[in-house]
Amino acid sequence: MNRASAERSDPAWVAAQQARADALFLPIWQAKPFLSGGRAGFLSATQLGLNPDQMCAFLGLQDGRPLFAVALPDSQDPPLATLGEFTEMRAAALLLPDAECAIAGQAKSLVDWHHRHRFCANCGAKTLAADSGYRRDCPGCGAQHFPRTDPVVIMLPLLGEECLVGRGARFPEGMYSAFAGFMEPGETLEEAVRRELQEEVALQISSVRYHASQPWPFPSSLMLGCYAEAVSKDFQIDAQEIEQACWMTKAEVRARLAGGIEDGIKLPGTVAIARLLLADWVNTGDK
Repeated sequence: MNRASAERSDPAWVAAQQARADALFLPIWQAKPFLSGGRAGFLSATQLGLNPDQMCAFLGLQDGRPLFAVALPDSQDPPLATLGEFTEMRAAALLLPDAECAIAGQAKSLVDWHHRHRFCANCGAKTLAADSGYRRDCPGCGAQHFPRTDPVVIMLPLLGEECLVGRGARFPEGMYSAFAGFMEPGETLEEAVRRELQEEVALQISSVRYHASQPWPFPSSLMLGCYAEAVSKDFQIDAQEIEQACWMTKAEVRARLAGGIEDGIKLPGTVAIARLLLADWVNTGDK
């Protein structure tokens, strides 16, 4: 999808896109995207009954067609009940095709950010949406505010033919995954990986290698997936964030990903980058 970042700063251009007969709008209500029939529930302005006062964020051009996110006001009952339903983004991610999941995540994050930043952090005045949804301006002090993305390191420690996986205190029952944590100001990616593994499992690391990234709109994170080479298998869980941890061999991980071991231990689903880290390691010999 073409985000048209150069054109979207022109209010007249955005207004013309919004007025097009083929323009589509994805409603967001209480931070939940609208789904219809297991797909992203894009509606026309007529179907939506679009109000000029509703906040719209331009998402981009898909095959030349303009797409927007539109924030619906809070209400006791969800609107548009006859056309579909509003679904939590985590659940929606399991249903939507990849491309639609990315667009719904973009829409949800933008609308959620606007809801959280209605007032200026500098002077407290009420801010106004600008740049077709990618900025909020303060009329009081002139400050400009932009959507934030919080970087999170997520890492799979490796030692030879084994990897270390952990079980977080808030994980679903039986779930084990890669380790993760927010980056702190002034840190490099490699420093954040080492710090998090030291804090969570007291694991010593010799080297860190970036592998892949994934947007994670819950509400606005970017997961930075890495492999970390461990010095030894010695670890000690912190017993606060991490309840349990264990080393798994490649053969064991491969079998678990394929559903060949049923002992109550689960690995992440396909929507999570943690599964990509595990799958790429066992399937391509990546270390």
